[in-house]
Amino acid sequence: MPKSKIMIVDDEHISLAMTEHILSTAYTVVCASSGEDAIRMYFKEEPDMILSDLRMPGMSGFDLQQTLQKQSGHQIPFMFMTADMDEEIESKGFEIGALDFIRKPFRADVLLRRVANILQTMDQIQGLKKAAETDPMTGLLNKTSVQTEIDEICRQSKGALMMIDLDSFKPVNDIYGHDMGDKILIRFAEIICSAIRSSDIAGRMGGDEFIVFCQNVTDEAVIAEKTRYINENIVASAREFMGEDMSIPLGASIGCALAPQDGSDFLTLFKKADKALYAVKQNGKHGYSIYKESGDSDTDIASDATDLGSAIQILSERSPAKGAMTLSMEQFRLMFQFLTRVNANYQKKIHIVLFSLKGSDTDEMPSADITETFLDRMRSSLRQSDIITQSSKNQFLLILLKTTPPNAQLVIDRILNNWKNCPESGSVNINYEMKEME
Repeated sequence: MPKSKIMIVDDEHISLAMTEHILSTAYTVVCASSGEDAIRMYFKEEPDMILSDLRMPGMSGFDLQQTLQKQSGHQIPFMFMTADMDEEIESKGFEIGALDFIRKPFRADVLLRRVANILQTMDQIQGLKKAAETDPMTGLLNKTSVQTEIDEICRQSKGALMMIDLDSFKPVNDIYGHDMGDKILIRFAEIICSAIRSSDIAGRMGGDEFIVFCQNVTDEAVIAEKTRYINENIVASAREFMGEDMSIPLGASIGCALAPQDGSDFLTLFKKADKALYAVKQNGKHGYSIYKESGDSDTDIASDATDLGSAIQILSERSPAKGAMTLSMEQFRLMFQFLTRVNANYQKKIHIVLFSLKGSDTDEMPSADITETFLDRMRSSLRQSDIITQSSKNQFLLILLKTTPPNAQLVIDRILNNWKNCPESGSVNINYEMKEME
């Protein structure tokens, strides 16, 4: 562990040399012969505390303390040396933030003990501050402190604010218990930290929601790579912890907003990243979306696309997730109408299925958590060319492309078998209807 660094400031060279000799037995020491020298040296040396003579020509110890406090913007541990016996001077020093005084001449053991007490006190203060600012489980910044940190940095520089959700986390707690859930959350936090630089900011907003600000990152390719890395590693870690037969569709959904074009304060960026995250959730999870102002799509393409290739890039799905494509009901309706036209001309054997969920003992609607889990199981049981939507609180529609009736039944059976592995399955009855599109 590196030694603490003490800056000694004294215009009397003999006193300076003697104090350096005493402190150098336990600490790294840097010396300044005036307040002006100390100010020039401070930001380069970054000492842990300053031991300064009180009465110096030009700039007194009090002046030095107040100047450095103002320039640094934070509390600097100061201890004063003085031969003056005036108690009013000592009182004034404590009023402006001095941590201790020592009278000249002093004994070596007394000086060492007082310096050690100051450093120990500062360590305790820093420890309390860190505890107040960090999430106790993951060690990341907590919700309040991460908002403050990001708000400060995004007002000064460009970068990417990324909201990161751990998808399908609830079944981990339900199936494997909360101890396993804690292990997964801790590992997820470690994976997020390994995907970013030490200078970036990472925090836990609560539950399975995390947030990151990557300074000077605006390239979509970088965001896509981070998404891929986080998704691959959380699945690998889950299988390491829970076994290779782990079937929970864990992954990360990331919504991103860019500073300064999407905003230069935390709240504005957060709201836009949240909208982008919602788009990922609607489109199958385990991917990313970068916020873009909504508007007429034809206008967007006309203004952004310079050729057919760039138009295709604008239209293309970003980071397609495994499993079926999940659409809103309105999107699903348009897709159904289009496929009806396709089927009328090309006879592609398209089937549509309706799943209905009800409580096993009552006709009550299942909870939102249960329907979310069923949606995850259904999505992971399907191909990327299949399409699903939640059409009501307890119903889901599914389109299966190019399937014969026996193959369509196999798909339905696979969905129901995957659902039976969930703890919630015993509390819900599932009915389905299937029809070939005419």
